[in-house]
Amino acid sequence: MSPVFPMLTVLSMFYYMCLRRRARTATRGEMNSRRAIESNTRALPINVEIVQYAKEVLDFSSHYGSENSMSYTMWNLAGIPNVYPSSGDFTQTAVFRTYGTWWDHCPSARLPFQRTPPTFCSQDYVELAFEEPVYPTAVQILETYHPGAVVRILACSANPYSQNPPAEVRWEILWSEAPTKVNGPQARQFTPCIKQINFPTNLIRLEVNSSLLDYYTELDAVVLHGVKERPVLSLKTAMIDMNDIDEDEDEEKYGCGMDTLNKQFSIVTLREWPTNGYFDKLPYELIQLILSHLTVPDLCRLAQTCKLLYQHCCDPLQYIHLSLQPYWARINDTSLEYLQSRCTLIQWLNLSWTGNRGAISVSGFSRFLKVCGSELVRLELSCGHFLNETCLEVITETCPNLQELNLSSCDKIPPQAFNHIAKVGNLKRLILYRTKVEQTALLSILNFCSELQHLSLGSCVMIEDYDLIASMMGAKCKKLRSLDLWRCKNITESGIAELASGCQLLEELDLGWCPTLQSSTGCFTNLARKLPNLQKLFLTANRSVCDTDIEELAANCTHLRQLDILGTRMVSPASLRKLLESCKDLSLLDVSFCSQIDNRVVLELNASFPNVFIKKSFTQ
Repeated sequence: MSPVFPMLTVLSMFYYMCLRRRARTATRGEMNSRRAIESNTRALPINVEIVQYAKEVLDFSSHYGSENSMSYTMWNLAGIPNVYPSSGDFTQTAVFRTYGTWWDHCPSARLPFQRTPPTFCSQDYVELAFEEPVYPTAVQILETYHPGAVVRILACSANPYSQNPPAEVRWEILWSEAPTKVNGPQARQFTPCIKQINFPTNLIRLEVNSSLLDYYTELDAVVLHGVKERPVLSLKTAMIDMNDIDEDEDEEKYGCGMDTLNKQFSIVTLREWPTNGYFDKLPYELIQLILSHLTVPDLCRLAQTCKLLYQHCCDPLQYIHLSLQPYWARINDTSLEYLQSRCTLIQWLNLSWTGNRGAISVSGFSRFLKVCGSELVRLELSCGHFLNETCLEVITETCPNLQELNLSSCDKIPPQAFNHIAKVGNLKRLILYRTKVEQTALLSILNFCSELQHLSLGSCVMIEDYDLIASMMGAKCKKLRSLDLWRCKNITESGIAELASGCQLLEELDLGWCPTLQSSTGCFTNLARKLPNLQKLFLTANRSVCDTDIEELAANCTHLRQLDILGTRMVSPASLRKLLESCKDLSLLDVSFCSQIDNRVVLELNASFPNVFIKKSFTQ
């Protein structure tokens, strides 16, 4: 047979596939045409574009504002714009908790997980619900101050307003890009070119990375453009999109479906090769070192090549430190089950952002920890909304060596559940930011966890008496190095005195937005004199901070690196100059909205102290 015939056969099959695809498209097009003819009185086309603002904020990882207010909170993203097109610092916008790299250079900074894929750089997120499910054609983000933080936009197949949840929740990446530095803090309308998806959505997720920003990014509103019916190819279209023919390949490349990762975990069928090539000649330890640079999906793919590499890729030593946060959209009970045999020696585990909307069950999480929890030292569970009291009880029972526990923004855990944490006596780091921990449970934790070095209680609104908490810290937590009391509403000079007397190793203290502290009581002077090791001190929005306090810091806290006195009216340029001359390591000084520090003063100080980032925010 001539070699031309097989080629003709292949071309014929391809032509047949194209005809079938065009036939399906034509059928849909003819139906739409008939509808358009029958409804001849309509002025607009059938698939008219729908434009809608976010109806509701469903979930987020952090925000600058208070839980009992609207200022600087994520809830400002719901509805029409409040500020745009104006630029500047406005309380009516949505602001995340951090910016820049300052938080990576303070005593409370955590070591990163080494196997994080380079494509995952998200630090925070917010999820928005819209009224009508649509096939997205555009997403517009109205940024009003220091834009450029958004790095990823995703769409979800689940309708948050549906009474019947889907059997599988799919997330698709509409757009992603590495963090970029935007010139200037001015407002902009950000409309990236998004990918078309094959399901309607009314749930959009924004992920941000603020590491390149000079100040907090502020978002005003999000606009979703879309159509009710899936866009199809026109009958007059001459070219057929090859990606439309092979949808599975496209989904595997860009999708966030859970099946993709689970298949990689579960595949055990290996190709039969006569030898393992030159890998047989390499020492076991050297192969392990090489594989330690691979991400988890890459390990799963490599395990399918030969028996030797399968053995290496399943070795528990490859999973001593494991971060599943980059794959949050694909992790479920099945994923954890497949990983159990590989994670028997795991010491660091990051499950932050995973398991929501039923992906991980309490029983699935419990089974995993009962097999893999005995060696755990660090457990990251930020924004894990599947967690309940049973989960915390399992953690305390199965993780006897646990030293670090992150429950940041786990706001679904009931207050009484936090009592179980007191059983983990070796804890050195505990993050309870935006949780419902109550006073009784926290007192018990402080009493029994005397090894604590890092404690975050920011935005914990259910604690009634922070003076009592501070007194217990001073008595029991002598090794405390960092303490976050951001937006604690009722601590007074009495609690500060107890804290400063008992926790003299403190290097980092966040008292931002604590309105009950007054400089006239001497509380800040006492801090400066009792805590000479301070490297970071945030007194954000305390309008009573005065020159005396700044001069005491200059005299006693010469290791100071970061100071935030945003909003004070009582600090003069002269005292700031003394501070800058005394604290040679100072790298961040926020004097935004300080009435005596105008732009001219900032320019003069910047010229004299070029190594210090002096921030002066503004509102137009």
